[in-house]
Amino acid sequence: MSMASSLKCSSYKKYEIRKRDPNPKTSALLVIDMQNYFSSMAKPILNNAITTINLCRQASIPVFFTRHCHKSPADYGMLGEWWDNDLIFDGTVDSELIPEIGQLARANEVVEKNTYSAFQNTRLQDMLLEKGVEEVIVTGVMTNLCCETTAREAFVKGFRVFFSTDATATSDLELHEATLKNMAYGFAYLVDCKGLQQGLFGNEIN
Repeated sequence: MSMASSLKCSSYKKYEIRKRDPNPKTSALLVIDMQNYFSSMAKPILNNAITTINLCRQASIPVFFTRHCHKSPADYGMLGEWWDNDLIFDGTVDSELIPEIGQLARANEVVEKNTYSAFQNTRLQDMLLEKGVEEVIVTGVMTNLCCETTAREAFVKGFRVFFSTDATATSDLELHEATLKNMAYGFAYLVDCKGLQQGLFGNEIN
């Protein structure tokens, strides 16, 4: 059974500890690393990611897209050693956003990063604060690496964090669910497409 099919029958409710809806007036959506390099993981959640983006657009919630890429060995950090230099290099097809996501991203909404956290060595925090953002909704890939690291750092920086259960993905279900359990315990409110629709607009997706 694939991770995608497993997720369909796996409810995040078993991990949910606290309930809250995002405030559209103070929220931003973070779409993490939905790039060609990660297409095998990203494609199964593509519809949910697009649904989440569209819901946030409808609610006038700002959306930011991260694009992980490396330009020279100087920015590899520990990732070069850890992944045997199997990295995403700027200017390659792998580094580009998946076409269906790329067409939704405006140029001033794309944040380039070179490590797991979308906050490190980027202007993301300033961009959020400039828009009066106090809450972030995290989606994208990989659940347990860049999504989780970004969510944890957002929490430490004082942002209220919402973590998508059905618009995030990683290499296997066990790692995905481990992150959901960790997020719910100490860092984030869990949300999915239906819950987000209901929380923002008062009705569910049919």
